[in-house]
Amino acid sequence: MPRVAADAPIDRLASFLSALSFEALPADVVEKTKIHVADTIGVALAGARSAEAGIARRSAGAPGCALIWGTGDRAAAREAAFINGVAAHAFELDDSGGCDHSGAVVIPAVLAALAEAKQPVPGRELIASVVAGYETGRRLLEAAGGYDSHNGLGWHSTGTCGTLAAAAAVARLSGFDDRATRDAVTLATSFSSGLWAFIHDGSQAKKIHAGRAAEGGLLAARLAGEGLAGPSKVFDDVWGGFFRAFNKDVCEPQKLCEGLGEDWKVRRAVLKPYASCRGAHSAIDALDDLLSETGRDAAEIDRIELRLSAMLMGMCGARESGAMAPTQMSLPYALAARCVFLTAGLQAYAADRRADPRLRAVMDRMLLTVDDGMQPLDEPVVTLLFKDGARLSRMVPRATGSAERPMRPAAIRAKFGELAAMSIEAEQADRLWRMLAELEHLEDCRALEPLLAGDGGKRSVFC
Repeated sequence: MPRVAADAPIDRLASFLSALSFEALPADVVEKTKIHVADTIGVALAGARSAEAGIARRSAGAPGCALIWGTGDRAAAREAAFINGVAAHAFELDDSGGCDHSGAVVIPAVLAALAEAKQPVPGRELIASVVAGYETGRRLLEAAGGYDSHNGLGWHSTGTCGTLAAAAAVARLSGFDDRATRDAVTLATSFSSGLWAFIHDGSQAKKIHAGRAAEGGLLAARLAGEGLAGPSKVFDDVWGGFFRAFNKDVCEPQKLCEGLGEDWKVRRAVLKPYASCRGAHSAIDALDDLLSETGRDAAEIDRIELRLSAMLMGMCGARESGAMAPTQMSLPYALAARCVFLTAGLQAYAADRRADPRLRAVMDRMLLTVDDGMQPLDEPVVTLLFKDGARLSRMVPRATGSAERPMRPAAIRAKFGELAAMSIEAEQADRLWRMLAELEHLEDCRALEPLLAGDGGKRSVFC
């Protein structure tokens, strides 16, 4: 096919993605991308033991060529992308700050596509393809008005924008030219979906959004590769266009191509040390910091006050401790877990711990207040009132896992080891980590597959 000559933002992005080479990536982008690949695989291996991943596996059709991570089962590539995407998002430990959850969308899609490869795929190609996915997902969200504007209308950007991220990554892995890349991304808009309605009743629906985006992106790229054309005006200001449909007010299509090759979007992606919605993380850090700096114990706290934006209140303000899905969206629970169990990690969300009556007692001593002067994405102000009358406040502007407050390499490695071991043997997890750490030197990424197989699907469900 001839190269695209048009100069619309989507055409510039498509040209950039199709020409993107590993050699063009800065060293820090390569290193960060490898970390996010490993982190996503680790959380997905743990997620293989989730109730949601189990349901997704049981819904699969006949066996295929692609491995369902953490198990010995195989499925068709599209179904494997869906199931592994669900597993990666199931425990709320996957990365954020992209489309929003780029890793759980992009990496299941490209590894499912890899399973169908007829020839070796070097690690360098995989890294460049993942970068293409992170670029596309974040740029689309920013062009659609940003997280607060897009999600504020009720759309879950992991499902709506993430589908395009997955399509771009698979297109890059498949070696598509400009036109086919553009068609893959524009076709993916027909698979964009995902609503925040799950927040009102604790539905597990949120967990499938990443899987559906991975699956939809893979399918869109496949169709484009076979010559199916995408809607060429879907990113124009037209009736039926993406921006009019998903954000009626603030849209900036030029953000699809601003700073290409300079403003690498994977740099703004963040890791998650806590097994909760990212909206709770800064408050956990604030609590940790105040206790650590003063040498006080959580048992000395009499009351916790939280001042937060209306958006964060609606998203994370409920006092939940029942089913796992709504509990992981609860800011009060995350803080109570840190107080009672000294951690807000995955083990704090086990069924027996969620039933601990001490949690409810702590949550009952919390006062949450909406500050109408706060912007939607402002982090909450945490105030601790101690039994001796002391009063301390803190707001952490960027939570642990961000560039401003990065997780230590040892903590990233420990997170991977702990989570991967939920489905594979510790020695196997160590070999997998070492292979991923040297991914750019791997001659054929299909060598990863034996290290992704485990028995997580047969172990008791973690919920």
